[in-house]
Amino acid sequence: MTAKKYQKVAYYPGCALEGTGHSYNRSTKALGAALGLEIDEVKNWNCCGAMEVKNIDPKLQTYLSSRVMAIAAQEMGYDAVMAPCNGCYHNLKKAEYDLANDEESRQVVDSLSKKAGHGTYKAGEVETIHALDWLKESIGEDGIRERVRNSLKGLKIANYYGCMYTRPRHIFPEKDKGPGSESTSQPHFMDDLLAAAGAEIVDYPLKTACCGGAHSLSDSDISTKLVLNLLRAAEACGADVIATECPTCHSGLEMHQVRAEKRFGIKTTPVILYFTQLLGLALGLNPRDLGVHENISDSLPLLRERGLAV
Repeated sequence: MTAKKYQKVAYYPGCALEGTGHSYNRSTKALGAALGLEIDEVKNWNCCGAMEVKNIDPKLQTYLSSRVMAIAAQEMGYDAVMAPCNGCYHNLKKAEYDLANDEESRQVVDSLSKKAGHGTYKAGEVETIHALDWLKESIGEDGIRERVRNSLKGLKIANYYGCMYTRPRHIFPEKDKGPGSESTSQPHFMDDLLAAAGAEIVDYPLKTACCGGAHSLSDSDISTKLVLNLLRAAEACGADVIATECPTCHSGLEMHQVRAEKRFGIKTTPVILYFTQLLGLALGLNPRDLGVHENISDSLPLLRERGLAV
């Protein structure tokens, strides 16, 4: 059973999808259009607070995220806002939790909202979902199977969720509810959707390990070594592709795969693709329309070999 309310949602791309994660933005929009799903970009959206603001003033980050939700709920009339970026998704969910459970956060958000001249967001006005929830609940595996035109059969994929999609557990109350729900310890929504598109999903033990994204500038060697752990594990599992669902993770895997070869002389073979790009290919969409050419990781030779690109 699919949820009708996810057929049309407010869309919060966040900063990364308009920058380094542009191909994720492009492929998400192309996939949604191909599936008949409507996404309406949040008007005049702002940064969610990311890591920078949150590390300096967590309550300011709560306000910034609440403003996005306030616009989606109060000005646009939506009851669901979809954030494809793990960082944005995490921060909106954290703000929701803080506003439901912390009086000081409510007071700060109310004060700043009044100064900014917009309505104060109240916990529960809108539901924040990830792009994985959006597709899983609106289309589901059966819907993907029905629409496959170019099966991913034979493509071995390691699905990498990153560490912010499921942590900390308390801000994701909808997870770990048994059959049909997402798991915080063993997430599977990306596995389910790509398997429905015909892919062979490898048993990848590091699917929620950290990629070191927060250390990319402060300690690049640490980030490179953490990414190497992910790449080598995927390689050991026999994966052709690492599928991602976070722009920071995706960029980190791509850049540090290159850096690992240049800095440490270690070359790894898996290519990096967004899960939305892979699903789009299975639906028969053109790789260019999915932004595959914008990725650093050159997947086109593999995709041509498997009949997924020309």
